[in-house]
Amino acid sequence: MPGEPKNNDVSQVIRALQETGIITAEEVERCRVDSDKTDTPELAPDALERLVANGSVTAKQIDRMRTQLAAEKDRQIPGYQLLDKLGEGAMARVFKARQISLDRIVAIKVLPQRYMSDAQFVDRFYAEGRAAAKLNPPNIVQAFDVGQAGDFHYFVMEYVEGDTVYDHLQQRGRYDEADALNIITQIAEALRHAHEKGFIHRDVKPKNIMITTDGVAKLADMGLARQATDTEAAEAESGRAYGTPYYISPEQIRGEVDVDFRADIYSLGATYYHMLTGRVPFDGPNPSAVMRRHLRQTLVPPDHVNAKLSSGISAIIEMMMAKDRQERYASTADLLDDLHAVGDGGPPLQARRNFDFRDLVQLEGSMGPEIPNPAREVPPLLTEQPLFWVAVASLTFNAILVIVLVLLVIRGA
Repeated sequence: MPGEPKNNDVSQVIRALQETGIITAEEVERCRVDSDKTDTPELAPDALERLVANGSVTAKQIDRMRTQLAAEKDRQIPGYQLLDKLGEGAMARVFKARQISLDRIVAIKVLPQRYMSDAQFVDRFYAEGRAAAKLNPPNIVQAFDVGQAGDFHYFVMEYVEGDTVYDHLQQRGRYDEADALNIITQIAEALRHAHEKGFIHRDVKPKNIMITTDGVAKLADMGLARQATDTEAAEAESGRAYGTPYYISPEQIRGEVDVDFRADIYSLGATYYHMLTGRVPFDGPNPSAVMRRHLRQTLVPPDHVNAKLSSGISAIIEMMMAKDRQERYASTADLLDDLHAVGDGGPPLQARRNFDFRDLVQLEGSMGPEIPNPAREVPPLLTEQPLFWVAVASLTFNAILVIVLVLLVIRGA
């Protein structure tokens, strides 16, 4: 016989057997008996034995179901009911769940079991939860809870109904200029808030930008976020590249200690580039090749790839993606000024001023020796030369001589 019922688990096992199609509702009804406490028949204490005796289920199937239910119970997070698996990435599995106390749908990120013994991954997982909890603008996915249930580390966050920018690029290709501007402006607002709170995201990319069914853009995945003033973390990460190769900034590639908010501006610019051209700014056969091109290769202006783009948008992206961070926007607020200016139909003031100045500097540096003034090469006037007057005197003398000879001939005649 299967293991003895524990804590009156007969009804749970039978319900699970019925939900999986192993037994039918009719077979369950035959296991009910009249109750002394209610008018409704209830399952007999030996209902499982009856099902086995009737050939509806085997003892092994019951044991397996009990084992499965026990495992699922271990995976349960107190206060939440897991509803569906939304996806799985390198760092976590994400589930759709219901928060029982507030009766609301949430998303729960669970650290994979293979990382549970890795202190670095666990610390990074909790850091994401703590960082997200301190940021609450409408364009950042909200954090509700972070903790541990049994052997599982979990992070509860806002459930976003919609797709990511990456999904759109994969399914429908590049964005319309107006739509892309709207999304990038919203994410720039999210970054401005994070930067003002002292946080750097460090992994802005299409997969981390979610678009709700109402068109609201939300920045997700604070897994690499850290405070700009966290020098201890910066020193620990020195020399290592953190980020996604297609969108990572040059200073992140070099593993510099003093990475700041301008790294996020670069990554947002690379994302903007991808959205408007349908291709990443730099590509290559492997991540190392891609990162080398971020460091060394000149960016092809986005309006050279998509000729329909306005020059203002192209100038903004080029300034966002300047390899030298000193040449990028001085703040996310400055970037927003340009995005709003273009959105209102005007030119970008910051980007235009920056590039005009750089053009002048480059022009001055590229000029060779001073070009002689063409006026200086014009031959001097004929009247300024001595031979001119000698010729005039000679012609005058000859003319007089001819006249004298003519007069003498006339008189002799």
